[in-house]
Amino acid sequence: MNLLLDTCSFLWALHSPEKLSAPARKALLSPANTVRVSVVTFWEISLKSGLGKLTLRGIDPADYPARAVESGWTVHPLDPALAASSGRLPRVEGHRDPFDRLLIWTALQEGCSLVSGDQAFAGYVPHGLKLCW
Repeated sequence: MNLLLDTCSFLWALHSPEKLSAPARKALLSPANTVRVSVVTFWEISLKSGLGKLTLRGIDPADYPARAVESGWTVHPLDPALAASSGRLPRVEGHRDPFDRLLIWTALQEGCSLVSGDQAFAGYVPHGLKLCW
């Protein structure tokens, strides 16, 4: 299975794995699965850290790509065509976060299951989103 971590799941997997659901932890540990971390996640972490909306202790946002690789995960680049087509993602009431929307669009277009416990993402399941939680 191809997995794409959302930003919270990525941070939890590294710093607080107990916050992940048991099925998500099991999926991340399975050698049969490919785990991807989007560059969008690194951008979100850096931006929110710089704005003071995310507190990181003992790590610089610039260190996260290396941490992902050290964890055995693939850094997933943002394809320009994917970014340009992301406006086609259907609108789900109450959900407008641009980082989440780009991660959801990536998961849909790349055939990944999105590792996320965000309840707002369930609104995208009828549009084909597969969730791992």
